[in-house]
Amino acid sequence: MDFEREVAKHKDAVYRQMVRVCGNADDAEDALVEAMVSAFRYSDQLKDSSSFRAWLASIGRRACYKMRQKGQEEMFASLEALQEAGMPMPTSGDLTADEEAEMQETHQCVLAAISTLPDTYKEVYVMREIDGTSANDTAKKLGLSVPAVKSRLHRARTLVREALDNALCAP
Repeated sequence: MDFEREVAKHKDAVYRQMVRVCGNADDAEDALVEAMVSAFRYSDQLKDSSSFRAWLASIGRRACYKMRQKGQEEMFASLEALQEAGMPMPTSGDLTADEEAEMQETHQCVLAAISTLPDTYKEVYVMREIDGTSANDTAKKLGLSVPAVKSRLHRARTLVREALDNALCAP
């Protein structure tokens, strides 16, 4: 089997599958690279080259699931701590009871908007916006590039704004 020829022949189709499985292009690229490295490492175990595409896709799916699980474990730990401690509300001196109630309602709306984010965006949003983790540290913890973190953060912010604009918590 000519490994390079097989990869060149099937990588685009497998990448498209990984986008669907992983949920975004950045993770799909990472999963495809990981799958190709694993496939190369264990290429002697593949008996029939006609099943190369399915084999590579299977390895890629497992890579997506591992990335998703790793990210969710870190994100849920952070979100649980956030909810247990309560996301700190800004204080602005002497507030009237109405202002305090409005601030509390806004606070709950923001938390609800964050909870609607897809997991891939939520983990980046929580780490950057709530925990204050730097882009470099977020990228390292999630196994992403810094541009991928910035892109996901931008998309997450947009989705939070849209959720709030769409009267997520409107009476």
